[in-house]
Amino acid sequence: MRALLIEDSRLARAEMLRLLTAHPDVEVVGQAATADEAEKLIAATHPDLLFLDVQMPGRDGFDLLAGLDAAPVVIFCTAYAEFAARAFEQNALDYLLKPVQPERLAQALDRARRTLARKEESAARRDVLKLTDRVFVKDGEHCWFVPLADVRLFEVEGNYTRLYFGPHRPMVPKTLNYLESRLDPQAFFRTGRRHIVNLRWVENVEPSVSGGLRLKLKDGSDVEVSRRQAQAFRELMSL
Repeated sequence: MRALLIEDSRLARAEMLRLLTAHPDVEVVGQAATADEAEKLIAATHPDLLFLDVQMPGRDGFDLLAGLDAAPVVIFCTAYAEFAARAFEQNALDYLLKPVQPERLAQALDRARRTLARKEESAARRDVLKLTDRVFVKDGEHCWFVPLADVRLFEVEGNYTRLYFGPHRPMVPKTLNYLESRLDPQAFFRTGRRHIVNLRWVENVEPSVSGGLRLKLKDGSDVEVSRRQAQAFRELMSL
């Protein structure tokens, strides 16, 4: 499980890190002392799990969750029992009181493992969207029912993803990771952290100075393929 620690106290973060050493399947991918820092880390690391304090400088933990498109699994860690009811209203998985006891942490992590396993099973059962499918897209007051074959590119925009089809550039409140799980991997390729490209729109492929590849799309735009993904692209597209 990939976890973020969101806590303004350096000592509290250090103690949680110590407690988590007893759980080798938990990887702490980042630490944040404020909601603003946490928002950036969530967008960059896509964690499975948040250990979240309530009271922090500026926006509190509830404000952070309210601003997220889709929150990971959340375990609140706070010294204040009076916030528990509101935490569970926000669909928190668990609520740990400081100082966190190892037994309670273990119980919370067991619940997190079961919850994430159910999510993975649900995602596996979900039908994959193919080029022949049409999808409903809404951005503000504008709506489209667009064939996926016409969507040439998906691009990260903060907590949203921008779709490119025809002259339109709407944004949808879905992460690129979620969209990657729904799209046919034989038709749509994740080029790196920021883009998924429709392979039917690729007109030309060139090496890039970074060691990856540059895809030229039929609309004239360029998309970089990271060095790591370049090998996967070659294997997918080779004979």
